[in-house]
Amino acid sequence: MKAAVLKAYDPQVDARQWVDYEDVPDPEISHPREVIVRIGGAGVCRTDLHVIEGLWREISEVSLPYIMGHENAGWVEAVGSGVTGFKPGDPVICHPLVTCGHDLACRRGHDMQCEDQAFPGLTRDGGYADLLRTHERTLVNLPETLAPKDVAPYSDAGLTAYRAAKKAARQLVPGQVAVIIGAGGLGHIGIQVLRSLCAADIIVVDRAEAALKHADNFGIEHTVLANGNEVERVKKLTRGYGAEAVIDFVGEGDAVASGLAMTRDAGTYYIVGYGGRLEIPTMEMVVSEKSIVGNLVGTYPELVELMELADRGKVDLATREYKLADADQALHDLDAGDVPGRAVLIP
Repeated sequence: MKAAVLKAYDPQVDARQWVDYEDVPDPEISHPREVIVRIGGAGVCRTDLHVIEGLWREISEVSLPYIMGHENAGWVEAVGSGVTGFKPGDPVICHPLVTCGHDLACRRGHDMQCEDQAFPGLTRDGGYADLLRTHERTLVNLPETLAPKDVAPYSDAGLTAYRAAKKAARQLVPGQVAVIIGAGGLGHIGIQVLRSLCAADIIVVDRAEAALKHADNFGIEHTVLANGNEVERVKKLTRGYGAEAVIDFVGEGDAVASGLAMTRDAGTYYIVGYGGRLEIPTMEMVVSEKSIVGNLVGTYPELVELMELADRGKVDLATREYKLADADQALHDLDAGDVPGRAVLIP
């Protein structure tokens, strides 16, 4: 099969080429419940740039060369002898984690905390290829309304945004305010999910005017340009108090301090993006009673719920399509900020 293969890390993220498009062996089923998925679309995620940078090498313990791609959808190509719920030809989206299903974390529904897990695209070969080896437990059937190439990024970016927005929506009531920092690849999904799940007022903060203009399509109350005065603008819109919930899809640079400053006392700051540092005096935490909540992808049931919203037309994913052979160009475009929404590779 063909694949886009990462052969060397690039700590400075400035090399002219990061992945090579070449022939590699087809993946083979090694467990009765494994499946082979023919990729219809593989999302290109900013995490892949962090992989190239080498940030994940100690966490994932993967050895190069390997194939990235953890946002995958397509059609079942082959099934192991123990697979009963799927057959060749079924259109599916893949939950990013392969979990064991029998430890306490899995039985409690905490997929991301499974003690015996694999993460295709991060800890083993992923979907920047014609074929992907995964497990029956990861697969979610797609309705006829959703094509694999149009939904692949939901399996990580969309699922992460959904999980954070769902957490916030549980705490928000009409009359309260939520701030979303970052209206790009994850943020534009989070806005739509939050709008679908609760009736709180939504303020969107971004440094790009184009992103704010796009966000206006989703029925939000206010947009704020991140130009150095965003905290003051949010405070003014919230009568000086700040928002009950702040969801930060950036998580680096000035966004972290700004996000905390925009959070009302007894409110919650949800961190989704990463790369920055979180610093807050303990006295401020005690006096303000703010909560800080991290968010790591989402569970299998949450991916099912997100597909239900997509099927109903409640969320719309902005994508730019690239051929798999152009994976390197897609990665460089993403790094340069030239991808509106999410990039998707199509074999």
